Amino acid sequence: MSEPARPISRFPVPALETLPEDVRKTILAVQEKAGFVPNVFLALAYRPDEFRAFVAYHDALMERPGGLTKAEREMIVVATSGANQCQYCVVAHGAILRIRAKDPLIADQIAINYRKADITPRQRAMLDFAMQVSRAAETVEEADRAALQAHGYTDDDIWDIGAISAFFAMSNRLANAIALRPNDEFYLMGRVPRPPSEGR
Repeated sequence: MSEPARPISRFPVPALETLPEDVRKTILAVQEKAGFVPNVFLALAYRPDEFRAFVAYHDALMERPGGLTKAEREMIVVATSGANQCQYCVVAHGAILRIRAKDPLIADQIAINYRKADITPRQRAMLDFAMQVSRAAETVEEADRAALQAHGYTDDDIWDIGAISAFFAMSNRLANAIALRPNDEFYLMGRVPRPPSEGR
């Protein structure tokens, strides 16, 4: 006898057919791309206006061109989410990081202790600043920005590091508040080679 499915949120999760058309289309597009619907989309659909704002801000930060690679953006999410004890974000973005970095080890290293991870000194400086913004933003001063500039980060890069950290500090807290459960699919993503039949 199989175990009953555990709830993905402490709040009601609306059925897809009941959602506004634009929200439903966004969710279906993600499902087509990923092969499943990440639970965060289903949980946030409980509040459609906030769903739209969340997705728009997330994409503006995580998909924009700039001095940070997509993998480095995910490093920020995983490191700060680990510090904030957000299970959902560590598991989900850890999967994305493994795929974008093409490294099955890096997400676990960064989530547990980025200071011991196999990253460059430049990335270490990025994560030092991201962690400061996430955990003690009131302590940020010019010397902290100067330390990043010494590693070649531009003002736009520094904004990105701070904004990603701040956005996910909010996301971490909301995910914990609503008891957001990670999809089982995330746990193995990027850890083992995909079978040839699945192609890329």
